[in-house]
Amino acid sequence: MLTRYLSAFGLPSPAQPHVAAAPQRFPDGGAFRVEIPSVEGPEALMAVFKAAHDLDVPVHRVSQGSGVMMLSDTEITAMVDQCAEERVELCLFLGPRGTWDIGAGTQSPSGGGGIRARGSRQLWHSIDDAQRAVELGVTCLLVGDEGTLWALHQLREAGHLPSHLTLKVSALAGPSNPAAFRVLEGLGADSVNIVGDLTIEQMAEIRAAGTAALDVYVESPDDVGGFVRHHDAPDIVRHVAPVYLKFGVRNAPPIYPAGEHLMPLVLGLARERVRRARLCLDLLEREGLAESMSPQGNTALPAVRRLALAGTTDATPEAPGSDRLGASAPEDTPPTNTLERA
Repeated sequence: MLTRYLSAFGLPSPAQPHVAAAPQRFPDGGAFRVEIPSVEGPEALMAVFKAAHDLDVPVHRVSQGSGVMMLSDTEITAMVDQCAEERVELCLFLGPRGTWDIGAGTQSPSGGGGIRARGSRQLWHSIDDAQRAVELGVTCLLVGDEGTLWALHQLREAGHLPSHLTLKVSALAGPSNPAAFRVLEGLGADSVNIVGDLTIEQMAEIRAAGTAALDVYVESPDDVGGFVRHHDAPDIVRHVAPVYLKFGVRNAPPIYPAGEHLMPLVLGLARERVRRARLCLDLLEREGLAESMSPQGNTALPAVRRLALAGTTDATPEAPGSDRLGASAPEDTPPTNTLERA
């Protein structure tokens, strides 16, 4: 290594972080997987797969950020079918979210409320989004609200949602300390985006607190920091496994919610995210870590400990037409509980 020779000039190589190597792995034995985020619809998905084939990038998961509500049934079905053909996991974001709502708190300097669901109706709409996506074949949902996460896990435990459904916590609601990670894991998270500006030591502390897969932006979009951490990827694999390495693009405008008016940008960013992944995989290969990647097509995640919360029930929730959770809808309101279709 060239760093050995730099010490002769008074420039010693940086010390490795004083943390132990992560002993955990995915069930298939892999330490890391590749996720391409912000894949906004069937056209962007096709662009990702073409770039992945051209650049020889194994993709394990693709995720979408605009939300289930911004996709038609036809578009969701097309994405499900494409991912099944490529043996790639599809993860769709639930909506609505506070940052798009009429409340002004998210526009304040402190960004109060963030992407969390506001009120019972938004909670119900998020759950309805989940039910619709699952019925169309989606097996992984991206969640930005702790209450929605817990509610979906309860429905999964009660059999109203499939037991194989994966619940993934958004980077915009990710934890930055071990206790917060443990809580999210306990509430139902199977895969958790952690805050992108943490040190390797801090990431390793979070890893040691639980077993859920961690999701880490190797390169973050500008609106979540714009961090470019490709050279940290080897240590992330060593100390944070099992981990999904995610690839945003710095110095690019936001695209949520995406649509035809942004399609050239959406497609260009989709291709560039795959290229960024190729650069990182090349670096990992030079570090002797390429062989620790999970085989493509594997989606199984580690078993996770859950919190036992008082007040949980096996009863089916009331309809989204309720004024509050647990309250009945007016007699003249038609039934709207899509969970009854499960």
